[in-house]
Amino acid sequence: MSSSTDDLVAVGYIKRAHGLRGDVVVRNTTDDPQRFAVGNSVVTDHDPPRELEIVATKPLPDTVVVRFAGVDGRDAAEALRGTALFVPKASRRQLDDDEYWPDDLKGLDAVDPTGEALGTIVDVVVGAAQDRLVIELADGTRREVPFVQVMVPSVDFEQGRVVIDPPPGLLTGDLA
Repeated sequence: MSSSTDDLVAVGYIKRAHGLRGDVVVRNTTDDPQRFAVGNSVVTDHDPPRELEIVATKPLPDTVVVRFAGVDGRDAAEALRGTALFVPKASRRQLDDDEYWPDDLKGLDAVDPTGEALGTIVDVVVGAAQDRLVIELADGTRREVPFVQVMVPSVDFEQGRVVIDPPPGLLTGDLA
């Protein structure tokens, strides 16, 4: 599998070796429960990247124990500690109309409902209750805006912008 990193999306990273046969504990950062199923492959962040085929898996809370083809023994597994794992962006699941991939939002302009520039989306903080857009304002400060319909009424990829309608003081830090 040869892809530039622009064509890949992170799905997890290897925390540590598990046992003696070459298994590793993977911190799963994807919302696809089948991402680490037997028969699937991931690409490492090594230089050059290495494709790893999944031959065994056991889900655990927040992690998954995985065995990769060709990773035999604890030493080989331990050598993968800290490795980031990727898949092609094209293999991501189809999103509903009101869903967005966090990486696709980064770099979009943040504007108010009248179209006045507020800043740029530089990150998305994924939360249990709600996600938050991190906006870098013109003065370099960063503010988080809850990614909820009332405060973020529209996302327009064609125009490269997100409309933000924050309550007074949210972007200035002057909340009462």
